[in-house]
Amino acid sequence: MKLSGSQILIECLKREGVKVVFAYPGGVNLPVFDVLYDEKDLQVVLCRHEQGGTHMAEGYARATGKPGVVLVTSGPGATNTVTGIVDAYMDSTPLVILTGQVPTKMIGNDAFQEADVVGITRPCTKYNILVKDVNDLAQAIKEAFYIATSGRPGPVLVDLPKDVVLAKTEFKYPDKVYIRSYSPVYKGNKWQIKQAAQEILKAKKPVIYAGGGVLSSDAHQELRELAEITKIPVTLTLMGLGAFPGTHPQFLGMLGMHGTYWANMSIHNSDLIIAVGARFDDRVTGRVADFAPNARIIHIDIDPTSIHKNLAVHVPIVGDAKLVLRELNQLLRTSGNGNLGQHQPWMEQIEAWKKEHPLAYEQGDKIIKPQYVIDKIYAATQGNAIITTDVGQHQMWSAQFYKFNRPRTFINSGGLGTMGYGLPAAIGAQCAYPDEQVVCIAGDGGIVMNIQELATAVQYKLPVKVAIINNKYLGMVRQWQQLFYDGRYSSSFMGDSPDFVKLAEAFGAVGLRATEVSEVDDVLKEGLAASGPVVIDFQVDQEENCYPMIPAGAAINEMVFSDPDKGSKKAKGQKQEEKADGVLTA
Repeated sequence: MKLSGSQILIECLKREGVKVVFAYPGGVNLPVFDVLYDEKDLQVVLCRHEQGGTHMAEGYARATGKPGVVLVTSGPGATNTVTGIVDAYMDSTPLVILTGQVPTKMIGNDAFQEADVVGITRPCTKYNILVKDVNDLAQAIKEAFYIATSGRPGPVLVDLPKDVVLAKTEFKYPDKVYIRSYSPVYKGNKWQIKQAAQEILKAKKPVIYAGGGVLSSDAHQELRELAEITKIPVTLTLMGLGAFPGTHPQFLGMLGMHGTYWANMSIHNSDLIIAVGARFDDRVTGRVADFAPNARIIHIDIDPTSIHKNLAVHVPIVGDAKLVLRELNQLLRTSGNGNLGQHQPWMEQIEAWKKEHPLAYEQGDKIIKPQYVIDKIYAATQGNAIITTDVGQHQMWSAQFYKFNRPRTFINSGGLGTMGYGLPAAIGAQCAYPDEQVVCIAGDGGIVMNIQELATAVQYKLPVKVAIINNKYLGMVRQWQQLFYDGRYSSSFMGDSPDFVKLAEAFGAVGLRATEVSEVDDVLKEGLAASGPVVIDFQVDQEENCYPMIPAGAAINEMVFSDPDKGSKKAKGQKQEEKADGVLTA
């Protein structure tokens, strides 16, 4: 029996195990929505903006490990997804984006709502394709899911002209695909793994530095096994948080620009770094020339282009983190000969660094410190929530003070740093796990960038909780203006607008507010206990800064820990030099 392109598309999604589609209709994809009208096995979540829908799909994918699916129309519907696509590309998030397109005979005619989305997204997708013939549709969808989820995951876009989704043909879905030019390497080179084991056995000051690649390959158990059999301390990137228990005694916390003092000092003074699923980005390395000057480096990554990209390494291993770590652990167990875990002086040095500069803040009786709110959210959720964030100070405080003990429970925009990411990502995660506690920690700047998605949460009765760390500023921008621009707060003050409680109520959600320390526990208790979406406006210290911090152009061990002129009108005349060649940005 022949099926239309729309029917074929939906059947393909079901064959791929898709349960949720984040979507927004328009003229050219109405045939697809017409098929979805009678579909019982696919939940369609109507977003309020296509960027929001793409971040929802990211949140779904990051929480589950399964590809997120986005369905939008042509022209502006398609171009509105681009920020989310770049975000997914930077953070290796598997997405399949289905865009509507004008009929094939109209392409190139500047037709209404026509945009060359394949051309626009070529640099920021893992793969994209314009399907011109309905007979190619099933193969294109099969390849899209295969490419999005295999190797280093990423976004794949399929552009669907209206005449293609209306045309009919026999439906035949391939069992598997073979793409000659695309063949990810999963098993690591045995000789290189043996070299890695030898480096580990002779190291005196080793550190494991793991990133989001561990989560992508579900290698968290193998990572923990490596750490525990070797007694090597572990630090994680922002994207890797949750890959190793945050309460584990060998955990050093996050490293990098706002990482812990002891994690950065451990890296700087180490003689061996075992990098797993991490890419040595600028937020981690600081001044590259002085990164870990005495360390030999083992780098395990499934993406061969990541190895040697930012830093020369001594033992490169291309392969899936789970498979490589499994083989490495086996080799270490059989060849350890009692040499595993002999790092007592090293561990004592790390403990000394912990005591020298612990993560700390001073909470008084009145003004709420933002770190205090994060601490209270951690206590109230008992560390079991899925946390999403926007980008900025609150994101860094969440990474510092919330202890993530499970994989896939910290979802944020790491590579692109997208404001407006947190709320839609929380909706995506909540769609995946309706019974889990999902909390979006946002800033007052980022939340208004996609606040319209609160309507989505209300419509689908998703119990997402939004905790706004409201300091009335673009906090990280203000911090940099204080430190590097003489306290000239140019266009970073956000003021009192909007009233987040009234805004939440206008959308049909519950709105709460805490302005004093004594109110924090009560509003959290009330908000977390509510059955539907809730927005809590925590009005915090307006000029609290996020420390430790590596200034632009500095090395990883050159951290600062406090305001240069604490207590005065913020550092005017105390300007630090922002180096022109400094690669770090606010």
